[in-house]
Amino acid sequence: MTQHLAAPLTGTSDDAPGHRHGWWRDAVIYQVYPRSFADGNGDGMGDLDGVRRRLPYLRDLGVDAVWLSPFYASPQADAGYDVADYRAIDPMFGTLLDADALIRDAHELNLRVIVDLVPNHSSDAHEWFKRALREGPGSALRERYHFRPGKGADGELPPNDWESIFGGPAWTRTTDPDGTPGDWYLHLFAPEQPDFNWEHPAVADEFRSILRFWLDMGVDGFRVDVAHGLVKAPGLPDIGGSGQLRLLGSADGGTPFFDQDGVHEIYRQWRRILDEYPGDRIAVAEAWTPTVERTANYVRPDELHQAFNFQYLGTSWVGSELREVIDVSLAAMRPVGAPATWVLSNHDVTRHATRFASPPGGGTQTREAGDRTLGLRRARAATLLMLALPGSAYVYQGEELGLPDVTDLPDEARQDPSYFRADGQDGFRDGCRVPIPWTREGSSYGFGGGGSWLPQPEGWGALSVEAQTGDPGSTLELYRAALAARKEHPGLGAGDAVEWLDAPEGVLAFARPGFVCTVNTTGTAVRIPAHGRVLVASGPVAVDGAEAELPADTTVWWTV
Repeated sequence: MTQHLAAPLTGTSDDAPGHRHGWWRDAVIYQVYPRSFADGNGDGMGDLDGVRRRLPYLRDLGVDAVWLSPFYASPQADAGYDVADYRAIDPMFGTLLDADALIRDAHELNLRVIVDLVPNHSSDAHEWFKRALREGPGSALRERYHFRPGKGADGELPPNDWESIFGGPAWTRTTDPDGTPGDWYLHLFAPEQPDFNWEHPAVADEFRSILRFWLDMGVDGFRVDVAHGLVKAPGLPDIGGSGQLRLLGSADGGTPFFDQDGVHEIYRQWRRILDEYPGDRIAVAEAWTPTVERTANYVRPDELHQAFNFQYLGTSWVGSELREVIDVSLAAMRPVGAPATWVLSNHDVTRHATRFASPPGGGTQTREAGDRTLGLRRARAATLLMLALPGSAYVYQGEELGLPDVTDLPDEARQDPSYFRADGQDGFRDGCRVPIPWTREGSSYGFGGGGSWLPQPEGWGALSVEAQTGDPGSTLELYRAALAARKEHPGLGAGDAVEWLDAPEGVLAFARPGFVCTVNTTGTAVRIPAHGRVLVASGPVAVDGAEAELPADTTVWWTV
């Protein structure tokens, strides 16, 4: 395929007009979940053509880049995170030509494109795995996965005690070509997602080739799924006991299937490839680690560029807890020279407008709708706090509309694979994946002409882009105003520190050059100094001379 089919955004010289060296250091990146963003062909499923048509909306929203969740050829056992062909588009989403057109159009609109990469596991429909099963014991293809004989007199027990993140054993037994029970294979997630053996050179070679394929297509970077999981401890040792169903390992990387030190050499190789290409191409680690300090290992100068800050995402709406995680995050990233990242929602957790609607401590997945008004007020305040912090921020589709999680989906409509497996994660991720509303009316509120793959709730149209556009009190217009101010104010964006100011208990106040952010996380209004002119506020704020009344669960940006 011709190199750089869609030309990347260029201008890597500091002298280039309008160039910001290291664009990712202060980028606001918008996550598109293609199934649920926009449906271009009316079949009820979102697709690349639908995304392409809505790119002007994202440009006008004010984001810098679009991150697309997986659109590769896949049996869809885990919504595309089970990849059968890393160089092909699944027909439900379109074709490679659609991908090329999307990348070209995004670049014309000055939007960068980041695509998901799934290197920990493939689909069981991947040609390598199918051949490994078909050829039976002794097949060279089996060395590219983790095939092992079972324990017990007849090999009837799994090779070790590891548990799948989706519930049950992390091993599935195969049947040999002659019909007899065979070896077992490892899958940290669904049985349809066999883990690659990254000790085999063919696996590393293949993914270097895949990187180049998409870089040649013009993508600006990759979000690396399960970046902490590629390397397993030698010998695949038992852990002992149950309760392994968590994404975090021990503080020293001791969990034998997550956050092993060997992953870092893989990313050093990838970084050398990224650096060969023009236009500041990047990679972002989805690395669940027990501490921010271990997350920082993934973004050392010769490794990846960013890593998701899951510790921040999981922090409750409590002022002291937020301040602590902000300090720890900035301190951890400073020695490695990487930007901190901030995120409140994604396709795997309950939307923060719903999480914050209930008392603190409920975790990142909840089935409770909570107090919708309270949740939205806190979500708006949390957004302004996130966008005021130094570094890069991630926005999940629909959060700019203040969408709540759909907590009352009927059981028969659910499609999250972990919902159907006992003892797994909560399995209610469908609630944050319901297609977003674009218009007040219509069979799918403007999502497409043929309904939607998950049912949308009644009243969804009142939260639509159409309903909120032009309403100065809407959440959409708050996001637009905040993102515009973030680009224009010299004190916002990149950086590695904040200056904390004295504030009442439960109130956060910090300064950046020419800028102050004040956040009231309490349930009552407080009197604070008026630090300057109000730039953006998440709710009404009354300024009386040198003082202001900061309402409950409200954030104010001041320009000074």
